[in-house]
Amino acid sequence: MKEVSIYTDGSAKGNPGPGGYGVVLMSETHRKELSAGFRLTTNNRMELLAVIEGLKALKTPCSVNVYSDSKYVVDAFNKGWLRSWQKNGWKKKDKKSVLNPDLWKMVSALISDRGHKVKFIWVKGHANNIENERCDQLAVAAAESSNSGIDAEYEKVTNKN
Repeated sequence: MKEVSIYTDGSAKGNPGPGGYGVVLMSETHRKELSAGFRLTTNNRMELLAVIEGLKALKTPCSVNVYSDSKYVVDAFNKGWLRSWQKNGWKKKDKKSVLNPDLWKMVSALISDRGHKVKFIWVKGHANNIENERCDQLAVAAAESSNSGIDAEYEKVTNKN
């Protein structure tokens, strides 16, 4: 399997507010950067969307290290929260609905359906990790861009459209 490193970050100005994600993919000598902005979203949705877009960019099954400064994302995988949520019909232990189920379902499917072997690694944000800093720059620039898309699922669920 090809080995790939994916660095991700999300940003939202106001949370909720305008948001964006940034992704850096690296494999051997190849490097690719991705980003996009949305007019109304949350930081956690952008953190998840960054992972989704990074995984979508992979053309074949890969061994992937995903680096994120989001405990929300990393802990969901490493602490088994995602498996538990799926098993419990997208409910948390307190019986409340999981936030962002649309994105959790997408990322879960991308991993299982495409045959990736994925490891999630937490990195401290704003701690001079070059690639994490680059993702932050991409996410912030996308959030501040006037060319923003619509996070339709978020706007539908919150009735803010």
